[in-house]
Amino acid sequence: MNVSLPDDLDAFVAEQLASGGYNNQSEVVRDALRLLRVRSEARRQLNARLDRGIADADAGRTKPFTRELLENVVERSKERKRKREAGAD
Repeated sequence: MNVSLPDDLDAFVAEQLASGGYNNQSEVVRDALRLLRVRSEARRQLNARLDRGIADADAGRTKPFTRELLENVVERSKERKRKREAGAD
Protein backbone atom coordinates (compact mmCIF):
# COMPACT_ATOMS: atom_id res chain seq x y z
CA MET A 1 0.00 0.00 0.00
CA ASN A 2 1.26 3.45 -0.88
CA VAL A 3 -0.10 6.48 0.90
CA SER A 4 0.25 10.05 -0.31
CA LEU A 5 0.26 12.68 2.41
CA PRO A 6 -0.08 16.43 2.18
CA ASP A 7 3.05 18.35 3.11
CA ASP A 8 1.92 19.16 6.64
CA LEU A 9 1.21 15.51 7.49
CA ASP A 10 4.43 14.37 5.83
CA ALA A 11 6.31 16.87 8.01
CA PHE A 12 4.48 15.60 11.08
CA VAL A 13 5.52 12.01 10.31
CA ALA A 14 9.11 13.20 9.89
CA GLU A 15 8.90 14.96 13.28
CA GLN A 16 7.66 11.77 14.92
CA LEU A 17 10.57 9.84 13.44
CA ALA A 18 13.06 12.50 14.49
CA SER A 19 11.74 12.43 18.06
CA GLY A 20 12.71 8.76 18.30
CA GLY A 21 9.22 7.58 19.14
CA TYR A 22 8.98 5.48 15.99
CA ASN A 23 11.44 3.50 13.90
CA ASN A 24 9.84 4.08 10.50
CA GLN A 25 6.93 5.70 8.69
CA SER A 26 4.86 2.52 8.81
CA GLU A 27 4.91 2.52 12.62
CA VAL A 28 3.62 6.10 12.66
CA VAL A 29 0.78 5.25 10.28
CA ARG A 30 -0.11 2.04 12.15
CA ASP A 31 -0.27 3.94 15.45
CA ALA A 32 -2.44 6.63 13.86
CA LEU A 33 -4.80 3.99 12.47
CA ARG A 34 -5.05 2.29 15.87
CA LEU A 35 -6.04 5.62 17.42
CA LEU A 36 -8.55 6.20 14.65
CA ARG A 37 -10.03 2.76 15.33
CA VAL A 38 -10.39 3.58 19.05
CA ARG A 39 -12.00 6.95 18.24
CA SER A 40 -14.36 5.37 15.74
CA GLU A 41 -15.46 2.74 18.26
CA ALA A 42 -16.03 5.41 20.91
CA ARG A 43 -18.14 7.39 18.42
CA ARG A 44 -20.11 4.24 17.54
CA GLN A 45 -20.81 3.58 21.24
CA LEU A 46 -21.83 7.20 21.82
CA ASN A 47 -24.22 7.10 18.86
CA ALA A 48 -25.74 3.84 20.14
CA ARG A 49 -26.28 5.43 23.57
CA LEU A 50 -27.83 8.50 21.99
CA ASP A 51 -30.14 6.31 19.92
CA ARG A 52 -31.23 4.45 23.08
CA GLY A 53 -31.80 7.76 24.86
CA ILE A 54 -33.89 9.11 22.01
CA ALA A 55 -35.90 5.88 21.91
CA ASP A 56 -36.46 6.10 25.67
CA ALA A 57 -37.59 9.71 25.36
CA ASP A 58 -39.92 8.85 22.47
CA ALA A 59 -41.40 5.99 24.53
CA GLY A 60 -41.88 8.19 27.60
CA ARG A 61 -39.23 6.38 29.65
CA THR A 62 -37.59 9.52 30.96
CA LYS A 63 -37.54 11.60 34.12
CA PRO A 64 -38.03 15.34 34.20
CA PHE A 65 -34.67 17.12 34.49
CA THR A 66 -34.72 18.65 37.94
CA ARG A 67 -32.07 20.15 40.19
CA GLU A 68 -32.38 17.08 42.41
CA LEU A 69 -31.69 14.77 39.48
CA LEU A 70 -28.67 16.86 38.47
CA GLU A 71 -27.29 16.77 42.02
CA ASN A 72 -27.79 13.00 42.07
CA VAL A 73 -25.87 12.62 38.81
CA VAL A 74 -23.04 14.81 40.13
CA GLU A 75 -22.84 12.81 43.38
CA ARG A 76 -22.79 9.48 41.52
CA SER A 77 -20.04 10.83 39.26
CA LYS A 78 -17.97 11.91 42.26
CA GLU A 79 -18.45 8.49 43.89
CA ARG A 80 -17.29 6.70 40.74
CA LYS A 81 -14.23 8.94 40.61
CA ARG A 82 -13.42 8.20 44.26
CA LYS A 83 -13.70 4.45 43.58
CA ARG A 84 -11.45 4.70 40.52
CA GLU A 85 -8.85 6.66 42.45
CA ALA A 86 -9.00 4.25 45.39
CA GLY A 87 -8.47 1.33 43.03
CA ALA A 88 -5.47 3.03 41.45
CA ASP A 89 -3.49 3.10 44.71
